[in-house]
Amino acid sequence: MKIGKLTISDLKDLIFNNIKNNNDKILSFGEIGSDCAAIEVGDNIVYLSTDPITGTNSGLGKLAININCNDIATEGVAPIGIMLTILAPPETKKEEIAEIMREAQQEADKLGVSIIGGHTEITAAVNKTIISATSIGIGTKDNFKKRENIIAGDRLIITKGVGIEGTGIISFEKESELLDTFSKDLIDDAKALLDLTSVVKDGIIANKFSKGMHDVTEGGLLGALWESSCFYNLGVEISYEKIFIPQCTKEICNYFKINPLKLISSGTMLMVVDKNNVIPLIEKLKENNIPAFDIGEFTTSKEKILVKNGERLEIMPPQSDELYKVI
Repeated sequence: MKIGKLTISDLKDLIFNNIKNNNDKILSFGEIGSDCAAIEVGDNIVYLSTDPITGTNSGLGKLAININCNDIATEGVAPIGIMLTILAPPETKKEEIAEIMREAQQEADKLGVSIIGGHTEITAAVNKTIISATSIGIGTKDNFKKRENIIAGDRLIITKGVGIEGTGIISFEKESELLDTFSKDLIDDAKALLDLTSVVKDGIIANKFSKGMHDVTEGGLLGALWESSCFYNLGVEISYEKIFIPQCTKEICNYFKINPLKLISSGTMLMVVDKNNVIPLIEKLKENNIPAFDIGEFTTSKEKILVKNGERLEIMPPQSDELYKVI
């Protein structure tokens, strides 16, 4: 099997066809395009999400906190707690574990999140340190976003740009190679993108305006659009020219011959917005120093289309992330 997330067909055949919801308190659980499970608890809804960090050895603590808390933020609520599982190979030094936890706590402090438990183990079953985390958030029933409220004509907004996480990871993992071609300033710009991987602020600000959100992770923006199109049972039409790609991302992706729109991009929030709320949302985000871009809309056609230089290109189901072509 290929490195990376399972393909959509394998995910359906191997995972979703073998699980079912056995409790009516569970309002949503694993499916394509859904970032969180939602559980009804009294007048509240508890949101849970889990993700591993496998693509890098750099910034593990930071990424573990941000990537998992991002999923909670897609529901427009603040994460409150996170549990971390660390699996490290036998050659790991104590200081490396301590550094991961210091970094994780620093990020948790920024978000007001508590690290509430987990598991740490040294094992020969892995050849590099792996972190898996589960994040938790709590919202109210009246804030629960129902997918049927999203219709054709609703606009699609992204924050910050694309390729954020992938560019940052590549700049750390391939720094010596990149410095033979690019300036140190460009590499530093790329590294700094890892400081933008949280979308918690994006999601909380957008909650008042958005009808639904999706965190852009493996498979990049095109993967997130394909999954969202399936989740809402609508088509999608996007303008390539309206998608912001950071300059360092463009140059590094050109160098490695990878597509920035298919590159893992934690730090980018995809938002579904009524057309009348587009300008108020973008202005509110910009007031909080979060750039945002209106890139297209949902359609009735069920087609998934990227318009580039006037050409209509079909958006295909996500495959292995472009990151794995590089590292």
